[in-house]
Amino acid sequence: MSASQPRRILMTGATGYVGGRLVPRLLEAGYDVRCLVRDPGRLRGRPWADDVEAVRGDVMQPGTLGPALEGMEVAYYLIHSMEAEADFERKDQEAARHFAQAARRAGVQQIIYLGGLGDPGADLSPHLRSRQETGEALRSAGVPVTEFRAAVIVGSGSLSFEMIRALTERLPVMVCPRWVYTRTQPIAIANVLGYLVGVLKVPQATGRILEIGGSDILAYGEMMQGYARARGLRRLMIPVPVLTPRLSSYWLHLVTPVEAGVGRHLIESLRNEVVVRDPAARRLFPEIELIDYESAVALALAELDASRIETTWSDALTTTQGSRPPVVLESLEGMILERRTLATPASVAAVFRVFTGLGGNRGWLTMNWAWQLRGLLDRLVGGVGMRRGRREPDGLRPGDAVDFWRVEAVDPDRLLRLRAEMKVPGRAWLQFQVDPSAAGSVLSQTAVFAPRGLSGWLYWYGLYPVHALIFSHMARAITRRAEILDKPIPPRACL
Repeated sequence: MSASQPRRILMTGATGYVGGRLVPRLLEAGYDVRCLVRDPGRLRGRPWADDVEAVRGDVMQPGTLGPALEGMEVAYYLIHSMEAEADFERKDQEAARHFAQAARRAGVQQIIYLGGLGDPGADLSPHLRSRQETGEALRSAGVPVTEFRAAVIVGSGSLSFEMIRALTERLPVMVCPRWVYTRTQPIAIANVLGYLVGVLKVPQATGRILEIGGSDILAYGEMMQGYARARGLRRLMIPVPVLTPRLSSYWLHLVTPVEAGVGRHLIESLRNEVVVRDPAARRLFPEIELIDYESAVALALAELDASRIETTWSDALTTTQGSRPPVVLESLEGMILERRTLATPASVAAVFRVFTGLGGNRGWLTMNWAWQLRGLLDRLVGGVGMRRGRREPDGLRPGDAVDFWRVEAVDPDRLLRLRAEMKVPGRAWLQFQVDPSAAGSVLSQTAVFAPRGLSGWLYWYGLYPVHALIFSHMARAITRRAEILDKPIPPRACL
């Protein structure tokens, strides 16, 4: 690395889909990386967590940004909102201005931002317009900004890819509104990361807006058919003249992991054709070999099959429950706790392995139909439901989504705490803890509920008989499964 190239990098959005994949690639390239995160604990469990400096901060709190940016040469801004609130555009711009002003005061030489592709002269959706206005806000303080603009990012765990995957997998016959025929230029996540890392060695890109896309221009319907071919599926698509963005978002909410508020932003954005109009990025980065759409799908599916998903769109904190700080689980006034303790001859490691493997395709060990029904009811009232699954079948880290839960804390071979993200009249947690004992180990399973008003109390006590049945069976099932894991496998007889 030459002396003229930047070395000290600040990363925002390290817990998000793109940022979580970019950090290890920057480390591999030899850069020193500092991560600005609201909760540094959410980096625990990532393979690269010990190789970065984590600094607590929030772009909505300007006073926290100075220490994070001090001594940094380049800053990546990979933050944007997909919340359903009406003022998300104002929040995005306000956050970007805070960051830009702090970067100027700290002497940062360049800001690198990943925004949204789209003709700024067109009638852009609020989401796409906000992505481009965020770029303008970052430029407002005078720090040179390199803004990459991309459309659909194709990769295991990306929001757009997971939406296409869910629709195609679950619907053999699809009723297609007009947005299905809008053209876009999808780009593989590998190519996006190539641009984001490569820009540090291309000074000609400083201060530029660069449009990036893959080698294919396709309608969304063609993308679904391309996915179907990769999976060996046959899908029939029936066009319909009218299906409003609101109705489409509700349909996405029921069929895919995408929440209704997020789905509406996506659907509104799909009315805009998003293709590369300026080929400057291809001239500046000739070494990047663009991946065609079907190859990008094949790579994403290979990651899914091998359970090698680095990050997913649901890693972000935005949920129907909002971004809440961690809560210490103890007997507090106004909180209801239900703790179950069960001794088992199984080892601590086996018990921990079982309860950290709950959810996703494995289910919850007991009464899975009840969990699925709860997820369906949650989807019907606008919640996240059960469709998010989990990032990988084994291994959890803080911030991971597990069906309608969020991992709030993981302590290896000891504790797992999940925070509920389904719609409930209050806040809820489910904690598993295993401790050693003379005869093996002891499992403590604690359900915690902080009711909101009378409706919260009625909810808890009205469903308590069902919850008690499910949780008691689940605790016993965890210990039984752990005991099976601890049994030695008998050697096969030789013939």
